[in-house]
Amino acid sequence: MEPIRVPPEMFRFTSGDRAGLYIAILQAFGEANERLETALGLDDVRARLRSVGWLDAIEDDDLVAALSQLREWNLVDVTQNHAENYRTASEYERRNLQYSLTRQGEAAFAGVLHALSVLTSAGALQTAVLDAIADRLGDLDALLGDDAGTDRRIFSALMELEGHLDALRTNTTQFNGELQRLLRADGAELSTFHEVKAATVAYLQEFLTNLDQRTRSIETRIGRVEAHGVGVLHHRALMGADLPRLGGGDPGPEWLAHRHARWEGLRAWFLPADGTRPRVEQLHLVARRAIITLLQVLDRITESRRRASSAVADFRELARWFTVLPAQDDLHRVWSTVFGLAPARHAHLSHPDPELVSTSASWSDAPAVEVSALLRSSGRTERFSRTGRVRDVGSIKAARAELALAERAQLEAAWSLLDTHGSVRLSAFGRLEHGTFERLLELLGRALASNPTSSGTRRATTTDGKIEIILRHPADGAIAQLITPRGRFSGPDYEIEIRASGVAQSRGKRAAP
Repeated sequence: MEPIRVPPEMFRFTSGDRAGLYIAILQAFGEANERLETALGLDDVRARLRSVGWLDAIEDDDLVAALSQLREWNLVDVTQNHAENYRTASEYERRNLQYSLTRQGEAAFAGVLHALSVLTSAGALQTAVLDAIADRLGDLDALLGDDAGTDRRIFSALMELEGHLDALRTNTTQFNGELQRLLRADGAELSTFHEVKAATVAYLQEFLTNLDQRTRSIETRIGRVEAHGVGVLHHRALMGADLPRLGGGDPGPEWLAHRHARWEGLRAWFLPADGTRPRVEQLHLVARRAIITLLQVLDRITESRRRASSAVADFRELARWFTVLPAQDDLHRVWSTVFGLAPARHAHLSHPDPELVSTSASWSDAPAVEVSALLRSSGRTERFSRTGRVRDVGSIKAARAELALAERAQLEAAWSLLDTHGSVRLSAFGRLEHGTFERLLELLGRALASNPTSSGTRRATTTDGKIEIILRHPADGAIAQLITPRGRFSGPDYEIEIRASGVAQSRGKRAAP
């Protein structure tokens, strides 16, 4: 991918002493373009300047000089108006030249407007955008499958889909930036800080609700649209776009290339072709990580509120006391009280054999006395007593081991009963015990949660990898009924194949002499 290159003079009008006048002139041309006025004379430019809010007096020479400077930067173009009739020479001088924005000028002004909108807007994670993307994909699937669907409707649905994808990308980028700045914010007032972060956690939790289902729905509909052919979709959208050929060349190939790039961007978000993780899953991880970080910050704020004071507040109060105390003795008394410079609490302790140390010996010459850490933290010395009796847990461990073996044997027996030794219909099981039926439902759920292959086959394994199930949808649409001691189960008569090779191998090893 080539780096983005911007002409060096493209945004030079935004700086300098006359930047305000340059921006006002471009804004005047932009407002004129919205009213389909592509060229302005000198008087028209002056009138448009007043309409956009430029009220300062400006001479003709200054206005012409500003327009000339914008022309040197390739932002404004000037042409002669040969279709006008002029009555005087002065009228010819004022109305002969007409100014209009160049393509670079339109891009520069659009860039300024976009920058201002980004500064004033806030991103959002909107589930409505995901629903809109799924709806537009469903519309494209229906239009491509219906012969009566017109190319214009396909074009409008495709444009709406790309617009929703742009909104998702832009809002996600802006919201992620705001979220990271919120995580780094430390100078806000605590009450406001607490409310904002609590509201953000609630917002993220609401967004994550049913996010997996919405993503799966979009993935399914992308596959349905691609089954009709992405090339067919873009070709019919091109026919419905009815693009003009103003420059003499065919705009179709470039338009199709742009549509193909946008479709690849949609797949990168939800169903990457190279097998990498979709970007929407990364958004899921970012949101969860942000929730955890915000909750940790909220816990710290709550803990700081519970304390009556902090060390910083205590030292500031102590400094105020030192400034108001009148005498030096009072200062020493406060210092001793605050920082605990009092007689040592271990002075009453003695040596293990006091007779070996003279009572007249100096503290610096006498050997050290062992002081308990508990005495320093709580003011009490240790009291040693008889240790408690250790309970015998051997019987409990044996009972738990026996229960685990029994449960494992029941599980392996259920897996062995479900081993089909080939492909069978679901209705072939007929009557099952409730425990075996629950294992069968677990396998069916794992298979249905997996992505199907191109042939429609679904494949899944248990967590330990010993049981594998292969599931295919019934071609005849038959319905299976299974009977259990607790009721009757009805559902599609799937073609399933359950392999319990791991269980059989482990059972064979235990049976070997």
